[in-house]
Amino acid sequence: MWSSLQLTPEELSALGLSLKVGLWCTALVAGPGILLGWLLARVQFTGKAIVDGLIHLPLVLPPVVPGYLLLLLLGKQGPLGHWLYDMWGITLVFTWQGAVVASAVMALPLMVRAVRLAVSLVEPRLEDAARTLGAGPLRVWLTITLPLAAPGILTGLVLAFARSLGEFGATVTFVGNVAGETRTLPLAIYTYTQIPGADGPALRLVIISILLALAALWLSELGSRRVERLLGK
Repeated sequence: MWSSLQLTPEELSALGLSLKVGLWCTALVAGPGILLGWLLARVQFTGKAIVDGLIHLPLVLPPVVPGYLLLLLLGKQGPLGHWLYDMWGITLVFTWQGAVVASAVMALPLMVRAVRLAVSLVEPRLEDAARTLGAGPLRVWLTITLPLAAPGILTGLVLAFARSLGEFGATVTFVGNVAGETRTLPLAIYTYTQIPGADGPALRLVIISILLALAALWLSELGSRRVERLLGK
């Protein structure tokens, strides 16, 4: 019984790669997600609707579309990819770093939405009161806005991580399905479903994916409650 639950080296590789890509993806979207979420919640500017639409476009497009656009832009023949390769010798196609980029593109809208909602719920009068006491914009943001929006920011980070774990379409289109390099959990599950008699490995990875998703949601809820207690909510 227990032997059937043991993960093979290939399955462990896919699991480890997914966790690595997920962590790097979360770190990559954290800064831009917080800034863009605050910008959309607090600042009025020309073209705001266009910026908002472009940020959230990956949520409504088929995932292969962002993946294909990344391939055109960051491939060796693409304008940015060609420059990265010539200047720094960096290649993102068919690498785990490229999988991080693809995951980040798909996860950023979730991060931005969570932060935007959290910031919009922060009472503006608290920020105004801090300004009247002499606090500058940066200090107000760091000491008032950011702490009060912390539960939403934490939720956005967890959602970004979970989205990265489940990313398939953009990843397979941009970096392919290379064992040990870009084959994350979703790609490994798909690979096993195409192999006759490989239902066991596929089912094991499906169970792991479900458990990881549930763990991420539980940690998000736990972290949000703890932050709210610290803030006295």
